Amino acid sequence: MSYGIPSAEPSADVPVCPRHPDRPAYVRCQRCGRPACPDCQRAAAVGFQCVDCVNEAQRSAPQVRSAYGGVAAAGRPLATLGIIAACAILYVLQWIVPNDWVYQNLAFATVYATPEFGAFEPWRMLTSAFLHSQGFILHILLNMYMLWIFGQALEPLLGRIRFLALYLISAVGGSVGYYLLTPAYVPGQQLAGVVGASGAIFGLFGAMLVVQRRRGGDTRQLWVLIAINAVIGFVVPQIAWQAHLGGLVTGALCAAAIAYVPRGRRQGVLQFLGLLVVVGLLVAATAVRGATTAALPV
Repeated sequence: MSYGIPSAEPSADVPVCPRHPDRPAYVRCQRCGRPACPDCQRAAAVGFQCVDCVNEAQRSAPQVRSAYGGVAAAGRPLATLGIIAACAILYVLQWIVPNDWVYQNLAFATVYATPEFGAFEPWRMLTSAFLHSQGFILHILLNMYMLWIFGQALEPLLGRIRFLALYLISAVGGSVGYYLLTPAYVPGQQLAGVVGASGAIFGLFGAMLVVQRRRGGDTRQLWVLIAINAVIGFVVPQIAWQAHLGGLVTGALCAAAIAYVPRGRRQGVLQFLGLLVVVGLLVAATAVRGATTAALPV
């Protein structure tokens, strides 16, 4: 049986990689002139650069921003992929966690926004958008497909942070829409839990509609898509059209707060304030509905 012969220590006359002193490196960085082994070489316009120079150049380069103030990020839409991953993980947990714990603690129903019944749990307005029906697998598949399609278009335009904020606020807006447009909860009646990303997806519909109009693009296909999905919400049973409408309106308002702010140094601040106003409207609408419900005879 034969064994590999250990490599000899590089001599003092042989250039070595600064990051890997045990490796000879005969290629030098075009920027700093230091030797770089194959693992530390990065292709440049002419020759190679070392990984340290490449990282330094990336840190010092000015950030390119989109027309709406977000950092223009090339490559994969990471925020969109993150949302899809979160929905997929929670969907698996819905199946494997015993006693239906995930659904019971994260789904939304009107009672959970009604403080007078002792069940005020506002986080459900958001968490319910990451759950999906276990009895209809197309529920999550169709929602994630639409999220992927619209996320790829909107995330590079708005920037990851603005896109994520729009999506999450739209998700809450869907729950608020359901809360506003469904009958008041009566103690003792069976709860009807609401789950699904549809409200947030409709928020992306509304956002794309606003962005397209702002850019002067054609919106006819979007109107057709919205109309088809709206009809499905009324025709197919057990679909919360109220959440669709709430998400659509919320997404359009968020996109308007982002797209119609004039460019300049204060663009980001004004956009943040605009989104804060939308959140304030959702909170106010929930509070008014709660006060109205509390005044009703039980």
